[in-house]
Amino acid sequence: MALQLKIRKRFSGFELNAEFETEGGCTGILGASGSGKSMILKCVAGIETPDEGRIALNGRVLFDSKAGINQPARQRHVGYLFQSYALFPAMTVEANLGIVIPGKRNGKQAAIYEMLRRFQLSGLEKRYPSQLSGGQQQRVALARMLLSAPEVILLDEPFSALDGFLKDALQTDMLEFIKEYGKDVFMVSHSRDEIYKFSSQMVVISEGKSLLQGGTRDIFKNPGLMEAARLTGCKNISAIQRLGDYELYASDWNIRLMTKEKIGDSIRYIGIRGHTLIPASQPGENIMKIRLWGVTDTPFERQVLFHNAEGEDSDRIWLIQDKNENIPLFIQFPKEEILLLS
Repeated sequence: MALQLKIRKRFSGFELNAEFETEGGCTGILGASGSGKSMILKCVAGIETPDEGRIALNGRVLFDSKAGINQPARQRHVGYLFQSYALFPAMTVEANLGIVIPGKRNGKQAAIYEMLRRFQLSGLEKRYPSQLSGGQQQRVALARMLLSAPEVILLDEPFSALDGFLKDALQTDMLEFIKEYGKDVFMVSHSRDEIYKFSSQMVVISEGKSLLQGGTRDIFKNPGLMEAARLTGCKNISAIQRLGDYELYASDWNIRLMTKEKIGDSIRYIGIRGHTLIPASQPGENIMKIRLWGVTDTPFERQVLFHNAEGEDSDRIWLIQDKNENIPLFIQFPKEEILLLS
């Protein structure tokens, strides 16, 4: 296992209680702001100390409260990319890179200039962080991490301070960097798009607890838990009453629905993603007549919010469609797209 983690840490009004194991590669940790994601990374890096538990990286124990093991951060061989990049403001780019190479190691200058070349920073070595763009600062921070020869890299919301074209460009660069790096990477984010784009496996965190772990695409396809469905971007969720093995009543939408999968005893909710709803022209199985609530256009798609026309108190439902499509009179809930949720 690349990382084995089982820790507990208490704060005023909050408790982190996380447990998971990873298999290497890039692992995403998805959760809302304040859910404890960054605290997990800090505990792995040795910046924070859990109250109890155990952390092992590639078989090497970093922390074990029972055994009295707590390796200092400098001995953990962990590279940590902070949200703010944590560059030393009074040091030039060259000095920021050189500080992680101990002593006067032979070839130190050559290693620095190779990193400058690799991250397209040549010519900026005498500049200070305040004289760099956000993208340049991030590349300096990445170069500094690699020079420290880390066993694992921890990325803490690496794109939260960026927007627009710069974010897209740096995400492309980061994907290439992760492929070249070839070792284990952990990325914390509240952005489901970033987790989906970068990670082959993921952990879902909610209110300090690890809810779910598995393959990223598997979890997005079938989150299994209501909270995991919300965190992966499913806006349409309803409580249900089970009517049969393959039939239910969605109480928040006032509609009977048939399902493809058998409805287990633990199922309390269903979900359906807005882009999987299908426009229909007439009533039928799993088809709802809609009452329009509102329409919002983005540059490339349309978000249609509607109620069940035959349900006075039904909750709003989100439909995502192409801007060129007409707003339908009826909507179908495909059996195979209904998410059964505990």
